[in-house]
This record gives sequence, C-alpha cells and structure tokens, in this order.
Amino acid sequence: MTTATSNPPQLFDRDALIAHRKRVVSDALFLHDIAREEIEDRLTLVNRSFTNPAVIAPFAQGWDVFMPAAKHVDDAETLDLEAGAHDLVVHAMSLHWANDPVGQLIQCRRALREDGLLLVVMLGGKTLQELRSALAAAETRIMGGLSPRVSPMGEVRGLGGLLQRAGFALPVADVVPLTAHYRDVVHLIRDLRGMGETNALAQRQKCASPRRLFAETEAIYRDSYAAADGRLPASFDLICLTGWSPSETQQKPLRPGSAQARLADALRVPETKLPE
Repeated sequence: MTTATSNPPQLFDRDALIAHRKRVVSDALFLHDIAREEIEDRLTLVNRSFTNPAVIAPFAQGWDVFMPAAKHVDDAETLDLEAGAHDLVVHAMSLHWANDPVGQLIQCRRALREDGLLLVVMLGGKTLQELRSALAAAETRIMGGLSPRVSPMGEVRGLGGLLQRAGFALPVADVVPLTAHYRDVVHLIRDLRGMGETNALAQRQKCASPRRLFAETEAIYRDSYAAADGRLPASFDLICLTGWSPSETQQKPLRPGSAQARLADALRVPETKLPE
C-alpha cells in the first residue's frame, strides 16, 4: 500500500548545492560582485532611506561592507525573516536555486513593512546558452540521449509574473546581459565550480561522465561560438526584479474610461475615425 506524500518533487538537491558552495573560491564570485553593484545602483535611484534592510544571499562576502547594518539571511527554503520587520529586502544570486521561488517571494513580502521594497538579482534568460547547446549536442552524439546537466533558466517575462503572484505592487523586471570569455570548456567549468554554480539538479546523473563527452563538447562549442582570438564566450543574464509591498499611498492605475483629456489633444494631432 502506498500513500501520497505531502512534499512536492524537488527540482534541486539542496544538500548538493550546499556541498558545492563549500568549495567556492572568492576570486570566482565576479557575478556576485556585479549583482551587488546592480543593487547599489538601483538603490541610488530610489528616493528613500532604508533603516532595516535584510539581505538573502549565499555568501556574506561584500554585503557586510555595502550594507553593514543589514541582517544576512541564508537562502534556505524557509527564510529566517520576521513578519513586517524590514523596509528593504534584497534577494541576491540565489532565487534561481529555489525549489519554490513563489514561496520565497511571498516570504519576502511578508517580511516587508507596508510600502517596503524588494530587489532581486538572479541568473536566468540566456545564461550559459552556449554551454547548454554544445553539451546537449555532444551528449546526444556520444551517449544517445540527454541527462539533466544544466539548470533550466527562467525568462524575464515569466519571472516578472512571479512578483504579481506573490502579491507585490508595481512589479518591474529587466535583464542585464553579460559575456565572459574562457580559454576552453574546462576553464569555464572550473569557474562555475569556483562560484558554486555547478549541477545540483535532483535528477542529475550521479556517476562520472566519460572524458570524451567533454572533448566533444569542447569541439562543438569551439566550432559554433569561438571568438576570433580563439576564446570561448559564455553568456550570463542577470534578471533584476523590483516590487513593493502594497500600500494605500502608492500610485494606482486609472480605471478604463476615466481619462479627463483626449489623447489627440495631448499629442496635438487631428482626431480621425477608424475606417468601418
């Protein structure tokens, strides 16, 4: 006799992710540095002083200097956040590893005071598109099929929709595209390992891959994407999400038909009827 489990299937293996992060090399965290700079730039555009910030990030490095007064929170499935305790929550470089991203965002919203700000930076979009394509082609040729090796990447429109599902007001989503260049695939994989971003999929293969798989990946990658100087480009898309905890003082969209002036007058053009 079998019984239904109350826990949904997990996309990511949290234990594997934690093990990968224990091997992180600080020099490889350049994406985290860029994400922190993005957060800093975006905060300068907000005409607001924040007194009780919280930072959800896998590594405290850099944040303790940028936001020394912020509470640092580990990106566990259940976040160590007190309801209504913060006027700013930063979720940096970890939401793409969440088994329940909407749940994470809902926890952030509950932790915010009224009219509090959420800023998220995560990987998504075209991140590692070259490696994903070359690795899939190589595995199909050599092993006759595909196995889960690279995490799926959310698109900016879908990720922006998560803010609305989580109950945030005034949601905004945009992309910061980046390209890094590497000597070869081994160099790229070493860098991914150094930043704790290697395969932590729950359904990944646990056995070692044959060496010829990576030799074939290198050949396909180089043939399809190599730059003129022989280096291999690797795409990284930083998805930036912004949302506000709802408040009655926030701007609201006007109801349809409530406009007080004609669009033609505002544009200073003659108004004409559409052809029937």
